[in-house]
Amino acid sequence: MPTVLVTGANRGIGLELARQYAAERWTVIATCRDPGAAPELKAIQGNLRVEQLEVTDEAQVKALANKLSGTAIDVLLNNAGILTGYESFGETDTAAWLKTFHVNTVAPLHLAEAFVEQVARSERKVIASITSGMGSISRTSGGAYAYRTSKAALDMAMATAAHDLRSRGIVVVVISPGWVKTDMGGNGASLSPAESVSGIRQVIAGLRLESSGRFYSYSGEEIPW
Repeated sequence: MPTVLVTGANRGIGLELARQYAAERWTVIATCRDPGAAPELKAIQGNLRVEQLEVTDEAQVKALANKLSGTAIDVLLNNAGILTGYESFGETDTAAWLKTFHVNTVAPLHLAEAFVEQVARSERKVIASITSGMGSISRTSGGAYAYRTSKAALDMAMATAAHDLRSRGIVVVVISPGWVKTDMGGNGASLSPAESVSGIRQVIAGLRLESSGRFYSYSGEEIPW
């Protein structure tokens, strides 16, 4: 059975990713900051292992990569992310902005660097990062400076990694989950986690090497940068 590693798997989209992949009989390595506070994750039936991971802690990332050094990872799914606010022009906060960049941009690339050998040894060879349509420069609207720029930077980092890893047959993409009913998306969102994740999984299942370096919606639409 193939193996997927999902970060930020204790709630929302990450929890649903773990649930759906486990239901499809994948081996799921689900990470979160505090496994002791993740009862829903632990209750998932299937071949699931939960690992503690703070994605911004480079020592923890390297330790987990070493622990899993013998495991081929078909899909590395960078899902962990934060939204510190919808700040308007003139209201941006440096500390919040840098924290957002650390979690949303730097950490996913460091995860990719740490686990690249495990991905390269797998059959599917996919690194997918959950981004946002709010990271599209051509479709932007106002506000949420930290979140928008962190996701646009994530997109560039992964597009660059796609070039660097193409010769190894590794597919690197970013996927927008749409507007999802989660703690981040709110109850007014248009999609349930199950609907979004079903689409994300279909996108990932259809990836080929020629897909690498692209920006997809959960619906399969290619989103303009």
